[in-house]
Amino acid sequence: MANRRSYHAPGDVPGTAAVFPLSGALLLPRAELPLNVFEPRYLEMVDDALAGDRLIVMVQPDETKPETAHGPVPYKVGCIGRITQFSETGDGRYLITLTGICRVRMGAEETTDTPYRRFAIDASDFGADFDESAGEEDVDRTALLSALAAFLEANHLEADWDGIQQAGTETLVNALCVMSPYGALEKQALLEAGTLKERAEMLVAITQMLLARMPGDDGESSLQ
Repeated sequence: MANRRSYHAPGDVPGTAAVFPLSGALLLPRAELPLNVFEPRYLEMVDDALAGDRLIVMVQPDETKPETAHGPVPYKVGCIGRITQFSETGDGRYLITLTGICRVRMGAEETTDTPYRRFAIDASDFGADFDESAGEEDVDRTALLSALAAFLEANHLEADWDGIQQAGTETLVNALCVMSPYGALEKQALLEAGTLKERAEMLVAITQMLLARMPGDDGESSLQ
């Protein structure tokens, strides 16, 4: 059945897909992104995806470019994901979870009669995304956990450190990127990072810069 298809290489990814343009939303390979869907056009998109291959591309709108007649211009890189959880609320919303498959380059927009948009996509530049745990040994996990600890402390937050310590490095890096409270530009940079090591280093750098701007109890920067 189409909705049980596995994806092991760029050639397994279709050449076109429904697109959900959402600023601040980041999906990465094998990471999970929960979504609250309520607009009628995207409710229809989810219905169609569930009836077919369950695939949706998450991509951020490029807000530096003027909108077209069809809507915002997407960034050149997004991530295709599969609906792995679905529930419907009493007020007609859908609560879904997308699990990332791989990054894709955005192509031309299709002409369709659907209320949502579809684009040509190409996964050929992202074959490494199918290699689970690739590059984990190159990640400075200590630096990553130190940055996370500093962020949590500065924002008076708690975390399940037992679960964090047990998580695989790829899982940890990508999950932290998806959950990060950073802006669209930072999230796009994390998405487009060439390797897991580069993504982890970028996440640490962004976190440190944010912490450096936060006032300490004495009015000075919280990091020196």
